[in-house]
Amino acid sequence: MNAGLIAGLRAQLGGPRDGALLRYSLGNALLAQGDLTAAIEALREAIEFDSRYSAAWKALGRAQAQAGDAVAAIASFEQGIAVAQARGDVQAAKEMNVFLNRLRKAAQ
Repeated sequence: MNAGLIAGLRAQLGGPRDGALLRYSLGNALLAQGDLTAAIEALREAIEFDSRYSAAWKALGRAQAQAGDAVAAIASFEQGIAVAQARGDVQAAKEMNVFLNRLRKAAQ
């Protein structure tokens, strides 16, 4: 099922529906499948389309953390928190703070 979803999302890349939401959806599907490298790439592309997309920042940080890149994940969560706070997205900021604190604690 997930492979079909991913194929369908990839088929839309470069088309009229291409944008942050499509890239975010693709990144989440790839993350769920465990393809961390492709997920990170798609989520970065989502942020290139819309750097104020706090959910994409959160997903990117999670994917980077799962890939073992704590430094990049911390940077993504920090940027995502700033974006979420600027947009008034309190819940996303809180969630990213939890992930960020866990990463920092694990790094000590």
